[in-house]
Amino acid sequence: MDTAGDSGTSMAQVSLTALAVASARAAETRRPDRLFDDALAQHFIAAAGPDVPFTAGPAESTGPDGAARPGLEPLGDYVAIRTRFFDDFFTEAASAGCRQAVILAAGLDTRAFRLDWPAGTRVFELDMPELVAFKERVLTERAAHPVAERVVVPVDLRTDWPAALLAAGLDADQPTAWLAEGLLPYLTPADADRLLAGISRLSPAGSRLAVEHIDPALFAHPRVRRTNEEIGFPADQLIQGGPGRPPRRWLAEQGWHATAFTVAERARAYGRAVPPIFDPAGPDPVAGDNLVSATRVG
Repeated sequence: MDTAGDSGTSMAQVSLTALAVASARAAETRRPDRLFDDALAQHFIAAAGPDVPFTAGPAESTGPDGAARPGLEPLGDYVAIRTRFFDDFFTEAASAGCRQAVILAAGLDTRAFRLDWPAGTRVFELDMPELVAFKERVLTERAAHPVAERVVVPVDLRTDWPAALLAAGLDADQPTAWLAEGLLPYLTPADADRLLAGISRLSPAGSRLAVEHIDPALFAHPRVRRTNEEIGFPADQLIQGGPGRPPRRWLAEQGWHATAFTVAERARAYGRAVPPIFDPAGPDPVAGDNLVSATRVG
């Protein structure tokens, strides 16, 4: 949840969502049964200092300054599950021959540093210039070294980002693995269609694409709404609904064959309890195919 379409999202709001995801990944990394290891996530939170208005743990936890912070419990486990799903997506795409990876609205993503990329892989990260500047400062301070060749493209996705990506060195004749994590909910259906059209124009057959599809009902769920209110995230102003149709149909319209999974399915596959909000056996669940991967077929 790291950027937006034409909704006029401010840098402060973008940073808030990026920090929330980093906080959840840092919390997951501290677990003995963690689904991934993101050692850099904690350093982004530390660099933001008292500006971080939440913790990834229970609401009674305290922040770096000792003050109480609201917790991100309703979504923390979900972030861990989706992170693992997209980690596996990139690993599988690389095994299939993709030597280019593009992370749209990359936020504080560190996959270029922590995944086992094959030699010769280039990882492109696109996001707002202000957020990129913060991220690069922290990475430089930590002397972090990527596993793959990392190409940072500071660009607003509301502008001509395909041209910026090509100028940065993307080879549109070679298969690419694309990720839109935490992005589609902030786009209107028209914005989402334009984004997919841009991806499709740069993707020969054999390219891969993974997206997170969120039912807008999630943001109206009482637990999620309460958390958003506590941390000051204006979901009612920012959430635009995404493609507006089922993800597999949306992707098929532009030549992608997709496979979709529910959060409950992936949680069980990873040996985790299903997050209550996504548990079909629980009260007031949010259903739907949230985690989607696809292959370019035309």
